[in-house]
Amino acid sequence: MNSRQPIPVVVLAGFLGSGKTTVLNHLLAGRGGTRIGVVVNDFGSIEVDAMAVAGQVGDSMVSLGGGCLCCAVDGSELDAYLEKLSAPVHRIDVIVIEASGLAEPQEMVRMLMASENPAVRYGGMVEVVDAAEFDATRARHPETDRHLSVADLVVLNKTDRVDARERARLETLLASLCAPGTPVVAADHGRIDPELLFDRRPWTETRGQLSFEDLLAQADGHDHDHCTHAHAAYESTEFTSEQAMSPRRLMDFLDRRPAGLYRIKGSVWFGVPGHEECHEVHAVGRFLRFAPRPWGRGEARRTQLVLIGSGTDGPTLLRELEHCREEAPREVPPESMWGVLRYVARPRPEEEPEPGPGEPGEAP
Repeated sequence: MNSRQPIPVVVLAGFLGSGKTTVLNHLLAGRGGTRIGVVVNDFGSIEVDAMAVAGQVGDSMVSLGGGCLCCAVDGSELDAYLEKLSAPVHRIDVIVIEASGLAEPQEMVRMLMASENPAVRYGGMVEVVDAAEFDATRARHPETDRHLSVADLVVLNKTDRVDARERARLETLLASLCAPGTPVVAADHGRIDPELLFDRRPWTETRGQLSFEDLLAQADGHDHDHCTHAHAAYESTEFTSEQAMSPRRLMDFLDRRPAGLYRIKGSVWFGVPGHEECHEVHAVGRFLRFAPRPWGRGEARRTQLVLIGSGTDGPTLLRELEHCREEAPREVPPESMWGVLRYVARPRPEEEPEPGPGEPGEAP
């Protein structure tokens, strides 16, 4: 079986003029050593958005012109593009789909969740909204509320065009329209930290010769400054434990994580009988996924988490995580893992192992 972890696919959605392409360009400029595959879904025959980003992603971009990606109900066309980008020769770390401003995000998410391509996995949906035009957009497109309700992370873009009172009103309104706990990230000119959506690999870890675009990005201090400024708006809290974690207490922590906590990444050691592998964790806003993998030879059994947010209380988060430690993991019943298993992608039928004693055949 291929030991390579599936590539996360992030959906970047939002109505026309919200600033999706600007956000995407900023993510590409601040990607560091990360290799980003891009699917640009333009509405209409002139692929303006594709041309806007083509210079930054080169051959790792595909474009669907002439219609919405969500119109391919069976997902076969999308699967073909994802199969191309996920080919090992491209060494892609993350795929971003910039959806048409008229696309239905729910259908796109459904297609990704139903994809049978083991090389990719759904990585969350980001909805971009225009702070200056939000009320007008909502009146023109009543489906805005539905789109926000399924978003894992909302980017309130163009905040430089509204005053502090209006921004506070919009943040309160968005909180009422989104699912409970959905983070709202304020941005101007689409500048958000790429680390909120995916891991950036240091330049020294980039395999092979750097591309021309990589060399330009590495030398471009202006883009680097933008990235630094965006990162300054967030706090990062790191947690490490040599002691195993309680699956039930950790899931309770994750279920009630504060709205300002935008991103969680790292790995967890539970040590529960039958579930002793390393569980990599990835959360973007409300979206949460665990990916079990074997421990590497000589790899220490430990939990290592990075929590990125704004307005979060780092010491409180650490105290809550310390409370999640488990002193006797071998005595924890296997069914305590059911909450975790809800967020583990179900294996394809030919890869699915037989359930062990006390383990559910299917995550609840």
